[in-house]
Amino acid sequence: MKKYKIAVVQLNLNDVAENNLKKCIEWVGKAAEQGAEVICLPELYSSHYFCQSEDTDNFALAEPLYGTSFKAFSALAKELGVVIIVPFFEKRMAGIYHNSAYIIDTDGSEAGLYRKMHIPDDPHFYEKFYFTPGDLGFKNNPTKKGNIGTLICWDQWYPEAARLTALKGAEVLFYPTAIGWHPQEKEEYGEKQYNAWMNVMKGHAVANGVFVAAANRIGLEQYVPNTAGIEFWGKSFIAGPQGEILAEASHDKEEILIAEVDLDLQENVRQNWPFFRDRRIDAFSDITKRALG
Repeated sequence: MKKYKIAVVQLNLNDVAENNLKKCIEWVGKAAEQGAEVICLPELYSSHYFCQSEDTDNFALAEPLYGTSFKAFSALAKELGVVIIVPFFEKRMAGIYHNSAYIIDTDGSEAGLYRKMHIPDDPHFYEKFYFTPGDLGFKNNPTKKGNIGTLICWDQWYPEAARLTALKGAEVLFYPTAIGWHPQEKEEYGEKQYNAWMNVMKGHAVANGVFVAAANRIGLEQYVPNTAGIEFWGKSFIAGPQGEILAEASHDKEEILIAEVDLDLQENVRQNWPFFRDRRIDAFSDITKRALG
């Protein structure tokens, strides 16, 4: 069976769309030069993290399907012969917006589109104001390099999302992400918050026998008056199918992480840890209910 190299790109994206696009094109090119064949950018790559406030002016940051982002990265994917995961702010129609990601194949064609399914509403993560929940479900996206599953940030806390994507055939779960600390909480809660984030995704890798790759932002984004902003904690990583860390970034530097997806290893892990075989699917119907108490 085959092997292929994947990459996540960790960046500070606290800039205007044109500059972020140029920057991401450059960094995708660097990743390809280093041998990456599937490359993932952080969540909402083209702008600062605008969900820190509820402001209708921010809807102007959205773009229609197959607009600027798709055209630029489609051409780049074809030029470099790589698969690129491009998370963007989608304007579907007047009043309907999504937090989405293109999966662009090596020939520049669309291998898939994912719309974020789980939408948070926390202090300075006011995403429900902007994003309609996704309606495309959880998907495996076959590409010329491999079978790619894409979920986005808040999706990472839900084992059902990872399980369904893996059951559909995804070899890798990519998580474009924008997650960080409220600076005033960092000293007291920061380590626990970060560890929980990493542990839950390592658990998805183990439970499903898949590779997991998270691409996060870095840097302090402070643009709402009278607030401390959000300090994005970086620490992008790639984990193997036993939860082993194959590559891990710093908290505060722009970096490219590259690791190899070994499908023989995945098969071996699933043969020895046959979690899919032993699932009691006859007993799981209650999982679709909101509560059981």
